Amino acid sequence: MTALPSEPARQIDAALVSRAFEVAGRLANDAADVITATAGRGARPAPTESPFDWVTDTGRTLERHTRRVLSEEFPGTPVFGEEFDDLPTDARSHGFRWSVDPVDGTANYVAGLPWCAYSLAMIDDHGPVVGVVADPYRAQIYAAARGRGMRANGVPVQLSAQRETRAGIVCTELTKDGPWAGMGRFISGAARAQVGVRLLGSPSLAIAQVALGHAMAAVLDSYQEWDVAGALALAIEAGAEVVDRQGRTASLPEDGVLVAAPGVTTEVLDWWHTAQP
Repeated sequence: MTALPSEPARQIDAALVSRAFEVAGRLANDAADVITATAGRGARPAPTESPFDWVTDTGRTLERHTRRVLSEEFPGTPVFGEEFDDLPTDARSHGFRWSVDPVDGTANYVAGLPWCAYSLAMIDDHGPVVGVVADPYRAQIYAAARGRGMRANGVPVQLSAQRETRAGIVCTELTKDGPWAGMGRFISGAARAQVGVRLLGSPSLAIAQVALGHAMAAVLDSYQEWDVAGALALAIEAGAEVVDRQGRTASLPEDGVLVAAPGVTTEVLDWWHTAQP
């Protein structure tokens, strides 16, 4: 299947992008310090909470801090987040908005497993404008701005084309209710192609692995905007292909997303389609 071109994004004031990039990076550094200092300290979910969708005091604190800083730096720009909001259906009509997941991979955080992240993005009606993902356990801040490339701790990252899937890694994730429909078939299809599938518990870090060149693709059958927006900014600026489940190029697909290194999108998309019930 051929990926279709997306509508070109509008030009944005360069000073606004620079300021958003600086503030987002500062917030990511703040969050990384808090996460590493508090992970695995005995937090437990309420009895009614899904173990795939926990809320912690750390998450609430970081999101409040993020909202406070962004309201001061960008007054009037709405902020939507994992801990306190459902994204409204008219979110795209706001113009610019911020989307934050203060602890992406909460179950890992609670257990002290070193695989969770802070994710923040400024978004317009064409998708992420600025995105940051803090990877606290690897002491890395991944950051990108539209048209300015991706950096990992300040070092530019750019993907090269990949022509073979064999021996590669594809990431996917559970939904908050467990495996997505067809996940088992997807894993089996990848295994037949001698490709490993990893479910590591953080959508933003799953996509970031593609942007960094560690994984060749990530498939998320469903997600919340704040789970992925920051990481999608990274992937796009690193040169990854981002498509929806129909194979259409989209910077922030609304119904599942495939992020892939250049050259492998069609094959991974076929596994995804074949797995659908």
